Amino acid sequence: MPSFRPWSAADGEESLFEDEVPRLDEEFELDSRPERDEELGHDEELRRYERQVRIFGEEGQEALKRSTVFIVGAGGLGSAVSIYLAAAGIGHLIVADGDVVEKSNLNRQILHGTKDIGRSKSFSAENALQDLNPEIRVEAIEDFIDEDNLMELTNGADLIVDALDNFSARYILNLAVLAKNVPLFHGAISGYNGQATTIIPGKTACLRCLFPRAPPKRTSPALGATCGVIGSIQALEVVKYLTSSGDLLENRLLIWDGARAKMDEVAIERNPECPDCKRSQANFK
Repeated sequence: MPSFRPWSAADGEESLFEDEVPRLDEEFELDSRPERDEELGHDEELRRYERQVRIFGEEGQEALKRSTVFIVGAGGLGSAVSIYLAAAGIGHLIVADGDVVEKSNLNRQILHGTKDIGRSKSFSAENALQDLNPEIRVEAIEDFIDEDNLMELTNGADLIVDALDNFSARYILNLAVLAKNVPLFHGAISGYNGQATTIIPGKTACLRCLFPRAPPKRTSPALGATCGVIGSIQALEVVKYLTSSGDLLENRLLIWDGARAKMDEVAIERNPECPDCKRSQANFK
């Protein structure tokens, strides 16, 4: 067991588990290697990610850089997801949202500031994310998804992140990922509560298996910190999937109760009679 000791300012950037973790410059010799032109780029680019490279190695970081992630929604969840994926070094982030920034968004949609009120959310997101990490490519799509445009918009995406706030659009997204055979990373919040799961077509329950009927339409209360919790979980699931590390939320619905500061988990199963699973190939060709 590694020894744990309280952190203090004198510790600086040292690990709390220093007995277990080697120094990064010793393990990867970042300061002594010559410049190189490999997939990951020069040492200066690698330095941005040196703390996470300790988790999944340079191969994992290269996998992130080669990936294209499509995020549907640049609101509360989309803000948290996209910020952490941009910081992690996803090579190509696509953010789709047809809405504009309103003042009432600013308590939770941390991609946007007061100066962005009235601007396109997708372009505001593009500016913020590109400023956060100029070494990645960020693409803004100023449009809402629908049955007519989604298949084309998501061409080339390795996976799709559900950062939506309504189930009618989520069901369209569900059909598309089933047809394209790409993973869907679902998240939703209401007040102090949130949920997340990872959907792998052909392997796990789909969104319609899990929610056969949409909940009643209403404007849900939304707290920024709850968006941060669930969006961070979604981003972590994406990173684990792309780097082939850890255990995913496959056939598991994670439920966050922020009022009680508790997490629960519900096992879920595929529904052999699910209409989306049956119709997906016929609906999208």
